[in-house]
This record gives sequence, C-alpha cells and structure tokens, in this order.
Amino acid sequence: MKVVILAGGLGTRLMEETEARPKPMVEIGEKPILWHIMKIYQSHGFNDFIICLGYKAQSIKEYFINYYLYNSDITVDLEKNSIDVHNSNSENFKVTLVDTGLHTNTAGRIKKIKPYLLENETFMLTYGDGLSDINLKELLAFHKNHKKIATLTSIQTPGRFGNIEMDNEGNIERFVEKPIGDGMWINGGFFVLEHKIFEYLEGDVDDVQWEKGPLFKIANENQLVAYKHYGFWKCMDALRDRIELEKIWSSGLATWKSW
Repeated sequence: MKVVILAGGLGTRLMEETEARPKPMVEIGEKPILWHIMKIYQSHGFNDFIICLGYKAQSIKEYFINYYLYNSDITVDLEKNSIDVHNSNSENFKVTLVDTGLHTNTAGRIKKIKPYLLENETFMLTYGDGLSDINLKELLAFHKNHKKIATLTSIQTPGRFGNIEMDNEGNIERFVEKPIGDGMWINGGFFVLEHKIFEYLEGDVDDVQWEKGPLFKIANENQLVAYKHYGFWKCMDALRDRIELEKIWSSGLATWKSW
C-alpha cells in the first residue's frame, strides 16, 4: 500500500527554520521530521512512498538522491574521481518524488499524484509535519471495517496553558497542568483513502484546501469516518514545537519511535 505525504507547503509559521529548507526537512535528532514520519510507516510494514513536493522541492530530492552517501562512511579519492562506500546504513524505502507546484493547495497536490496510483487502489495520506505513536495496522483495519471512502485520525491536543480551578470567592483550589482540550477532537492526519476520493477532486482544484473542500463534501455524503487516537500526537507547527519534539527525542521518551 502506498503512503502519500504532503510536503510542499511554505511553512511560514516556522520561518526561523524554513527560510533555507522546507519544513519536512527540519531535523529532530539530526534526522528530518519527514524521515521520522516515514520510519513510523515503515515500522508497520508500509514503505512505498509518494511525496508531494512544492517549496524548495530540490532540497528533498537531493536528500533522497544522496541518502546512500549521507548515511555511509566514505573514502573520496580526488585524483581518481572515485568514492568507496563503507558501513552503509540505508533504508527499505521506495520513494516517488512528485513536484506538485510551489503555490498549489493541498487538494491540488493530492490530485497531481493520481497517475502514480493504481486504479481503485486504497492508499494512505498524511501531513509532512506530524508525529504519532498511532497503530497504523489498526487504523487500516478500522477503515476496512467501516467501508467508507475516507478515514481520518482524530486526536485531542493538550491545552497550551494550565487551568486554575477556584471557588465562587476566588480561592484557588488546584492547578490543572495543560488539560486535554474541552473534549474537542481535531483532524490529526494519518488518513486511509479509497481511490474514489479523486471524484471529489475534479476540475481545477489547485487553489482548494483538501480539508475545506473535498473532505467536507465527503463528510456531507456520510463517507468519512474518524479513528480516535488516544496516544501521542504532535504537529511541528512552530519553533516551540520543534524544541519540544527535540527534547522528547533527546530524553529517550519518543513514543513515535516504533522501529
């Protein structure tokens, strides 16, 4: 089963890191977050990827073209113009890199990868900036059981600030540190999709957002179901998120590390 990763956005809210590289190439533990996402899928048996490129597409292309050398010890003989590779540490990835346009919105990016899928092929889709300890095999089984054309993973994020609980006179009774947000579930990516979703991507959808256009129509036709994930999930949306993810990785508590 193929895994499509949206990796073409401008990453404007992480401009401190993305002026020189696309957000999926921002590193956690000296590896791009894109690599972490791919390793999550690989650990569950999914290693055939289609990556939707846009902003600084060449950076991602160069990373995978040179991946073998980046992850090996090498001896370079400048006189003979030769390279000897030692102790290679490669990955069992098959990666199709598709330039889907600099300013194309998410619906348009998904439409542009249709030629790289088989007719009636079920596939997975996620964003290039979100990590989770989700069980992808359970997600796939959930999708097949409900027989809808689209499944998204829903998550609850902790609040950014702690709450104060007090009585009617203002006496503080206790602090609640970053509680889960008000019972609200949000879209956490990690989709499973049937090929029929392309029927909702007809015409010019380059300026259309996947979540506000096609996905909304799919939901209105009762063809979208949510898989509730209660474990770890975090999106690298801003610099504070990158710092937090780096701390989690460095502490050895990265639950998304399922490999």
